[in-house]
Amino acid sequence: MSTPSPHNRLAAERSPYLLQHATNPVDWQPWSDAALAQARAQDKPILLSIGYSACHWCHVMAHESFEDAATAAVMNELFVNIKVDREERPDLDRIYQMAHQMLTGRSGGWPLTMFLSPDQVPFFGGTYFPREARHGLPAFSDLMGRVDEYYRTHREEIATQNATLLEALARHQTLTASEQTLGDAPLRRAVSELAGLFDPVHGGFGGAPKFPQPPLLELCLREHARSGDAQALRMALLSLEQMARGGVHDHLGGGFFRYSVDAEWNIPHFEKMLYDNAQLLSLYARAAEVSNSPRFDAVLHTTGQWALREMQAPGGGFYAALDADSEGEEGRFYAWDRTQAQALLTTEEAAVLSRRFGLDGSPNFEHQWHLRVRAEVADIARELALSPERVAVSLSGAMQKLFATRSGRVRPGLDDKILAGWNGLMIGGLARAGRHLGESAFIDAAAGAAAFARRVLWQDGRLRAVAKGDLGYLAAYLDDHAYLLDGLLELLQTRWDSAHLQFATDIAQVMLTHFEDPAQGGFFHTADDHERLIVRTRPLGDEATPAGAAIAARALGRLGHLLGESTYLDAAARTVSSAADRLQEHPLASASLLTALEEQLLPPQTLILRADPRVLGAWLEVARGANPAGQRPTRLVFAIPPDIADLPGVLAHCQPRGEAVAYLCHGGQCSAPITELEQLAAGLAVGD
Repeated sequence: MSTPSPHNRLAAERSPYLLQHATNPVDWQPWSDAALAQARAQDKPILLSIGYSACHWCHVMAHESFEDAATAAVMNELFVNIKVDREERPDLDRIYQMAHQMLTGRSGGWPLTMFLSPDQVPFFGGTYFPREARHGLPAFSDLMGRVDEYYRTHREEIATQNATLLEALARHQTLTASEQTLGDAPLRRAVSELAGLFDPVHGGFGGAPKFPQPPLLELCLREHARSGDAQALRMALLSLEQMARGGVHDHLGGGFFRYSVDAEWNIPHFEKMLYDNAQLLSLYARAAEVSNSPRFDAVLHTTGQWALREMQAPGGGFYAALDADSEGEEGRFYAWDRTQAQALLTTEEAAVLSRRFGLDGSPNFEHQWHLRVRAEVADIARELALSPERVAVSLSGAMQKLFATRSGRVRPGLDDKILAGWNGLMIGGLARAGRHLGESAFIDAAAGAAAFARRVLWQDGRLRAVAKGDLGYLAAYLDDHAYLLDGLLELLQTRWDSAHLQFATDIAQVMLTHFEDPAQGGFFHTADDHERLIVRTRPLGDEATPAGAAIAARALGRLGHLLGESTYLDAAARTVSSAADRLQEHPLASASLLTALEEQLLPPQTLILRADPRVLGAWLEVARGANPAGQRPTRLVFAIPPDIADLPGVLAHCQPRGEAVAYLCHGGQCSAPITELEQLAAGLAVGD
């Protein structure tokens, strides 16, 4: 074990990722004015290392290099070393990932290793570097020596390159106003391009590694609802089916891993991220509404239960991630030795489980078995001459035994920080899943997370990005505001609470005041009073999470329709219009923004119900019925209890009447009261 550096300044940090490096022999510092000033004063380049706690290759580089005294000595001599948690500082990660791609011509990843001039501008970078040279990568110490020598002997070339890079970064954020009015051509083009990338056997898009990509699959479901496109529906449902069957899905404990290293969804990288599972809850709920698939309902149950069991903090928020590794090995917690597994089971249970999950075949992960569905219950029943009901009971019993045994293993590390934006995604995911399943525990958890955000993350009229326990810290980003606003609107459709509506309008006002670009429209990733960095970025394209500006536009549009407030509607329209050229040229890069465009072209039906609880169920059944092909893909339904008064905006005109009344609203106007179910069904069928 190496000796910690006395100059390592990470021990006082809150981030679990930074604390993982607090005992390194490296003179690590967090990103701070002090660290940047030291680089300027000593005229030393900055070694910036960005990662996150659940990242497997971050752990590998840490064990190989950052825990190695000899490597650390080189780092300490030549550089000012700064360690950043990408989840706490997505502003820095976004900038330096973009710079890495511009400098190298390759997409980045984590760990991200960038070398900066003292003015914060990067002049060289990469991702993972090994301690010893291998696989075409130089040894990290040798690389650092060459970088230092270049910095000392090529200052003029670095200055020229830095100026060019800054110009390119600034140009990348500049929007070109389009003179054309956007129609639905970007929507149709995006789905057509997706069809060319679609894997017709295993689902998903492209080859290995294969990511779930929820915004693309949602785009397919929405296109089917909008136009009746059967191929779009097939692409979404097959992908979701194969993901649910595959090893990217945790069949024992619920939830999904980050992505699959192969094209068949067999073997994942084993980290579980809150944001992936939140998005997939929303997506599977939408797909279940369309398909009536029992498998999709089961996925919703187990994923939601996993979130409540393993990720929910005592105060109501949700933790960020589970590590890929346990006991120093990736996937060790999830893999099975066949003999060990079968020893836990009866003969019948072993026969059923082995056929179901492929334990009767060859090992598929490090000489062990990682579970994925290989056979359906009906096929196993025929092969074993058992009834399907008996097979299902045996399978359930076998899985419970394996889960109980697995629960006793050394668990993967938990990143217990609570991120505002990711909680916004989970609020929306649980609300939607709970609404579809009628699962009150999911809805309660979503409401609890919303209350936590208001209590802990909302301070003096501004949002904080992160919490540890009940302490919120760091200024929030656009994504945090947008995801929370979107999640609150989903929650309001599931269970009305006027406090959530007030929180939503507070968040919207901060977005408009501090994040919107008054010159070009759209939104910046950071607020106007945020720390000044080398560029102020615009989140238009989807990454691991949906583009903040896209979700902002969609959520503001929906809030505008709910309240009849043109300020929100206009901001949403400006955001879409400002990105018109990008949507026309590269629609697939901005799938989430396409959903905002769609809701500009075909605004959602907004329905307000004021009904006695005794009859509300019947009215909701009609209100939430599936849209026929060619109708609007989005319908917003808000059931406001009759005893709630003092509602804002056009809601003030939606007064209770009799046992039940409905109002169809659009463009700041609401219909005459609808007091008969047949009248409501007719009104929804024809639209406005």
